[in-house]
Amino acid sequence: MGKLSKDNLRKTIYYLKKNGLKNTLYAVAERMQKQDTDSYIYVLPSQEEISRQRETKWECPVTFSILVPLYHTPIDYFKEMIESVLAQTYPYFQLILLDASDEESTLESVAADYKDERICYHKLDENKGIAENTNAGLPYATGEYMALLDHDDVLTVDALYEFAMAIEKARQQGVELGMIYSDEDKCDGDGVTFYEPHFKLDFNLDLLLTNNYICHFTAIRAEVFRELQLRGEFNGAQDFDLVLRVAGKFLGKPQVIYHVPKVLYHWRCHRNSTAANPASKMYAYEAGKRAVEAFVAQRGWKATVEHLKHLGFYRVEYEGGMGAIFEQRPEVGAIGGSLLGAKGKIVGGLRTTDGTPVYEGLQHGFSGYMNRAALVQQAAVLDIRCMSVNPSCRDILENCLQEFGLTPAECQQLSTPGQNVDIKALSVKLSKALKEAGYVLVWDPWWEQLYNGFE
Repeated sequence: MGKLSKDNLRKTIYYLKKNGLKNTLYAVAERMQKQDTDSYIYVLPSQEEISRQRETKWECPVTFSILVPLYHTPIDYFKEMIESVLAQTYPYFQLILLDASDEESTLESVAADYKDERICYHKLDENKGIAENTNAGLPYATGEYMALLDHDDVLTVDALYEFAMAIEKARQQGVELGMIYSDEDKCDGDGVTFYEPHFKLDFNLDLLLTNNYICHFTAIRAEVFRELQLRGEFNGAQDFDLVLRVAGKFLGKPQVIYHVPKVLYHWRCHRNSTAANPASKMYAYEAGKRAVEAFVAQRGWKATVEHLKHLGFYRVEYEGGMGAIFEQRPEVGAIGGSLLGAKGKIVGGLRTTDGTPVYEGLQHGFSGYMNRAALVQQAAVLDIRCMSVNPSCRDILENCLQEFGLTPAECQQLSTPGQNVDIKALSVKLSKALKEAGYVLVWDPWWEQLYNGFE
């Protein structure tokens, strides 16, 4: 997609009105520098791979019920959606079409033309909203997993196969997956150009509290879906609300929420879609905020939720300041922030498992890929120079520091230049020790600390 497209111009104008000139200039500058995904090309599985998948023998195949609420769906989009499902290399599914159009619909005859018994069309008596319309498909669903598909989007040919393989491999290890999700990208109205791939993180509760990064494609264990269902009071963010409640149900069992790291879903982006015109569904972002608030309230956390400058992104503020997270959430072993160099660029902070800084060199004020550099999230490793450890973990901290010949008092000096300490190794050591003790690490980009030296 060109940088000067009408959609991008519309987004920029709205962003300017909402966030002011300074933030807009940062956003535009970052967009102009962005190179990493502009050259993205979606590559279909090879014909050999497609044939291999179709020929796979399944002793006890898992079944999927794909729920698709319809409302005045354009015929061309409707056909492309159906054909993307029928083209699946994994055949054990049913496609449940729930038509709430308030006029004589031609969609039923279009669906019937495919003459496939896996297609189940139902004309709803009235339009009760997307949540209730989707729930109306539950009495007809026979699958072990419920999957959600928008009426104008399409699946990749291997989507269900990859989900089925993930479920099968987990079962072999004695794990019954509760929710599965994949990467996704966007496509233009014609469905021929693919762009803005979203390569997601594995399950990350704190990142989920900032936005519905799980989004498409998602499948949920049938009994869990039936228990929770979509809630009409969150229409516009009904999927987000459901995913949050699924996450809440499986707190402490992260292995049952599985990420398939492949693009399996094409989100169609046309003029009236949220993807192309975020301001077209402000009610959806308000509903998303209420969904996060409901999650926070259910946990009993003393916290508030606020909108961030990017639409559809939120921040949980714990009452009592940053350190209050330890009181509200004893499972958090440490929180960390970012170190800024003299030129306003990040020189340390959030790190990968091997200790590599994730956002090193990123300009202060930039949001990074998928805005993640501006979002609270759980971390693999936190930078020791900008970290606060839960008081209940003091023994873990002191043991790690002792291995490096440091005391807690000396640790406070590590954020100043000239310290003869292997910062990377110490950060990895402490973070690993905290996680092995059962704690999670949280990175907060709003905690910024100036640092004039370099590693």
